[in-house]
Amino acid sequence: MKSSRLVSILLLLQTRGRMTAAQLAEELEVSVRTVYRDVDALGAAGVPLYGDAGHAGGYRLLDGYRTRLTGLNADEAEALFLAGAPGPAAQLGLGSVLAAAQLKVRAALPPELRGHADRISGRFHLDAPGWYAGADETPHLPAVADAVWDSRVLHVRYRRWREPTDVERRLEPYGLVLKAGRWYVVAGPGPRTYRVDQILQLTSADEEFTYPHDFDLAAYWSAYQRDFHDRLFRREAVVRLAPGVTLDRATDHRTQDDGWTTATVPIESVDHAHAEFLRLGTGIEVLEPPELRERIARTVAELADRYGNFRAHGGD
Repeated sequence: MKSSRLVSILLLLQTRGRMTAAQLAEELEVSVRTVYRDVDALGAAGVPLYGDAGHAGGYRLLDGYRTRLTGLNADEAEALFLAGAPGPAAQLGLGSVLAAAQLKVRAALPPELRGHADRISGRFHLDAPGWYAGADETPHLPAVADAVWDSRVLHVRYRRWREPTDVERRLEPYGLVLKAGRWYVVAGPGPRTYRVDQILQLTSADEEFTYPHDFDLAAYWSAYQRDFHDRLFRREAVVRLAPGVTLDRATDHRTQDDGWTTATVPIESVDHAHAEFLRLGTGIEVLEPPELRERIARTVAELADRYGNFRAHGGD
């Protein structure tokens, strides 16, 4: 839509400064000829936009020119206020900054969109952590965030799951990720991923590091999650599921004449699968691997014996 594209050109030049027609065309996914027409339209509308020729040329706005956010539509205004997460912002020490920014944006919105923003803030509340996960204590999170912003080296004492559990590490913090209510810092060299709540001690060094120009935090995290999932579920179990019983990871479903379904399920370990499958009670039968089937059989036998003794002693 041309009107939204014109606003996008204004905001791009306002935030990035000088841009060539080719750069604008690539950003907006249109032709260079379309950019030329849009720039002419902006000029005709009185926008102080100038074009410089030459190798270092491009389009730019007159110094000091700012546009109000009247180009936002209702959906964009609602999404903007829905994206504001006051809990994580407060953890980072940015709670008051977020509130001030939202106030300024709200003031810049036209009246018809201001109501949309107020309604979305009043009707939707984001609470990322799960019900059964206690809140992590992250006293060092603000210091880690400062080091991320300032590209400053950290020296930490970190607790990991394997021996030796407490280790000393020199970190070059590239970025922070909030996943399911838990904060992670992605840091070089490597890079590697560390849980912020497992940092026991932290010292900010008077040393800056060079942020790698080719590092993409979002791309790294996506790859890290895929690798984590692949490493987590290295084994498989073959199970029979009662009618109506499902498992999210199950594949290769084959329904039998009795209504039960045979399926293959990736598992983390025998221990983990033992606990997971027992929760399904009589709705599942493990066929493979043999050690998992035998372990569940022993557990069921022990339970039967225990509750059989309970009835023998007069239990209800």
